[in-house]
Amino acid sequence: MAQITIPATADPDATDDALATQPIGYWSSVAGKAVTQHLRDAMARMDVTQPQWWTINRVDVSGDGPTREDVVAQLASVADGPYDISRVVDQLLHRGWLSIDTGAHLHLTDSGRAAKARIKQLVTDLREEIHSGITDEEYVAALKVLRRMIHNIDGAPGVG
Repeated sequence: MAQITIPATADPDATDDALATQPIGYWSSVAGKAVTQHLRDAMARMDVTQPQWWTINRVDVSGDGPTREDVVAQLASVADGPYDISRVVDQLLHRGWLSIDTGAHLHLTDSGRAAKARIKQLVTDLREEIHSGITDEEYVAALKVLRRMIHNIDGAPGVG
């Protein structure tokens, strides 16, 4: 019979040998908040927001370009609220980073492409900082564990 690990209460100072008892909800929440806050603070120093970055990336596609509704639908699951992405589209149009054609398709302007390049460099630098001392293999293993936990919850009978 496999040994059952008894869960402990969250302890930010838990030793390595006690980490298996720590609650994933606490640690994933603390990590998510810390990373998000760090990214948003760095982006704010460039006068840009994380939702603006997401939107620029969704609009920068080949072909006709997405509509506002396309972008809103694509980013709804990560936005803070139901109207945030539509507001971001308005901000980027006002800023001159996006344009809208007669078919209601969004496109990056030259200044939008220049902004995207600056922000991409920032995000690349931040990723390097955040991942310092973590191999790609360790990062992939951590994401696989989180993905499996999500599957365990979503796939569990009787769990909504």
